[in-house]
Amino acid sequence: MPAIEGDLVRVHYQGTLADGTVFDSSEGREPLEFTLGKGMVIPGFESAIMGMEVGSSVVRTIPVDEAYGPIREEMVINIPKDQFPADMPLELGQELQLQGPDGVLVAQIVGLEEDGIMLDANHPLAGEDLTFSITLESIGSKLILP
Repeated sequence: MPAIEGDLVRVHYQGTLADGTVFDSSEGREPLEFTLGKGMVIPGFESAIMGMEVGSSVVRTIPVDEAYGPIREEMVINIPKDQFPADMPLELGQELQLQGPDGVLVAQIVGLEEDGIMLDANHPLAGEDLTFSITLESIGSKLILP
């Protein structure tokens, strides 16, 4: 029986970048569990599982637009240093949680300048095509979607 929208699925996966770097994997962990059609994972990952049978595997390259989207320049901002506590240590690569109009936003420090701190609030995988190796472990109870 193929996986369809509304199914609770459990999958093992490995995600790699174009250069072969593994960015995420369920190896050594419980399978990832989510409901198809609820938007709980990126669209391309979800569509790769639609129609799969339990025990089957697929390797799918998911383009940027079906993954975390393109890099958005407006998500890279310079915040004046005086907006940070004077005793707060700031380092390149450090992640900060910011309160935005739509809730909490995670941003990474990408530049330390004389007058400000450059923050990038894009998802770390934005702008990347992602390749996933996916094995469908099980299909659970069907849920009714709103």
